[in-house]
Amino acid sequence: MRTYAKFKVAAMHVSPVFLDTAKTIDKACSLIEEAADNGAKLVVFPETYVPAFPLWGSLRPPISNHKFFEKLLANAVLVPGPEIRRVAEVARRKEIMVLLGINEGTTQSPGCIWNTNLLIGSDGRLLNHHRKIVPTYFEKLTWANGDGAGLRVVDTPLGRIGTLICGENSNALARHTLLAQGEEIHLANYPATWLNEGGFSLAENVRIRTEAHCTEAKCFTIAASMYLSDAGKDMLAEGDMKMRAFLDEAERCPSMVMGPNAELCSPVFQNEEGICYGEIDVQKCVVPKQFHDLSGYYNRFDIFRLAVDRSTNDPVTFVRPRGVREQLDMDLTEEPIEFRPRLEAAAE
Repeated sequence: MRTYAKFKVAAMHVSPVFLDTAKTIDKACSLIEEAADNGAKLVVFPETYVPAFPLWGSLRPPISNHKFFEKLLANAVLVPGPEIRRVAEVARRKEIMVLLGINEGTTQSPGCIWNTNLLIGSDGRLLNHHRKIVPTYFEKLTWANGDGAGLRVVDTPLGRIGTLICGENSNALARHTLLAQGEEIHLANYPATWLNEGGFSLAENVRIRTEAHCTEAKCFTIAASMYLSDAGKDMLAEGDMKMRAFLDEAERCPSMVMGPNAELCSPVFQNEEGICYGEIDVQKCVVPKQFHDLSGYYNRFDIFRLAVDRSTNDPVTFVRPRGVREQLDMDLTEEPIEFRPRLEAAAE
């Protein structure tokens, strides 16, 4: 018989050390330890917490932002890499699950960055690796398109967990992909603010999207938004006092935990930095499914069909090597060893 987990979660309504990955990872590890010491079993960091959200794309024309892109790229994180290893070690030592938003770099290109969410288990293992499918508006100047490989729900001791990033939480097909896998705990993360003059309120949309997904999926949602520090504002404004005032006046996005009937399960953090704690009881997802189960009886899959390609979007695929000329990166001073392709050996 299945038992349902009850536990405390932490939405990290916090700022990075702007454009400094090493110091941001230090801060992240400290925050994870603090949340674990306060009883949390799952922590959720904001969108691209390591080391910044590229808000500069909405402040100046692209030609004026090359220096920000170069610094962000220099601070991009590889997966796997030493920064992620540090976070995984803390997660394992504290027995806590971590959703970390990062700017992910790659050795495949010196100019490619993805907006990525990593779900790290309480044993330190990587459970899911999701890249934002499509960057939004000015984000296209910074991030490459992701793929469907991370559109998966992971079965964990806490429940079935999925994640989407910012605007993906308004993508009905992406959300259905997760709820159709029995998602019980949804992890959504956002930037600190969204600068525009069109009347669009991302803060209001965070609430609407959170309520919508909880109501439709009958799941819990942890929404974690970034906090923009004064130091971050100063770096973005570069001495322009009018721009600094604009950043001060910008609406901040909220962080919260919400239940399967769109009920708040935590305080709402918005204008102050801090850790937003909430309580989750996964069994509370069950009865609402009797009323309205979009992944079960309350649908017509003979009428509606959704196909999702979860292959990775790699720039090149290499076939298995056939000759000894691929036998590289070996110690020629050792006794001859049986040839094995490097990729095959790495997979073992």
